[in-house]
Amino acid sequence: MENKDQTRRRLIEQYDKLAEKFNELYREGRDQGRKSMSVALDKARVQLTELGEFSAEHGEELKKYLARDLDQFIADTRHLGKEAREQFHPSRLGAGALASLADVLESTGNALHSLGEKTKQTLTYKTGELTSAGTLTCRACGQKMHLKKTGHIPPCSKCSGTVFNKGY
Repeated sequence: MENKDQTRRRLIEQYDKLAEKFNELYREGRDQGRKSMSVALDKARVQLTELGEFSAEHGEELKKYLARDLDQFIADTRHLGKEAREQFHPSRLGAGALASLADVLESTGNALHSLGEKTKQTLTYKTGELTSAGTLTCRACGQKMHLKKTGHIPPCSKCSGTVFNKGY
């Protein structure tokens, strides 16, 4: 039987697999807009579920986390402009979900404007959820936490807060 740490590591691996499959399917499509991102993400979830990579329930949860991370990544990239395109260039990032997201966004160019408009609302990240690499800022005290790879979000080390904003 799996222990808690093994289960967490397995979920992280599954999240990264979903990001990679999403990237592959999205890049195959002709349209590079928000709707095609949703379609590619759902296809990736279905394919990996059918392959037995995760259960239907976990697939839905991972899809939700990846969609949220993608929306935040798009909002940050749009806000930072040229600097972000250089910072998030796939060649500068390691493997995993963040590199897959950067690769997708590099190919989307014109889609960023319309996607950015749809992600202006603040996205919420909570302790225990999965997320890709980035900087989480505690909403309660402002403490910054830097995640270097995909992982579960811990409570704030300063105030034990559980709700965060994210940036890359």
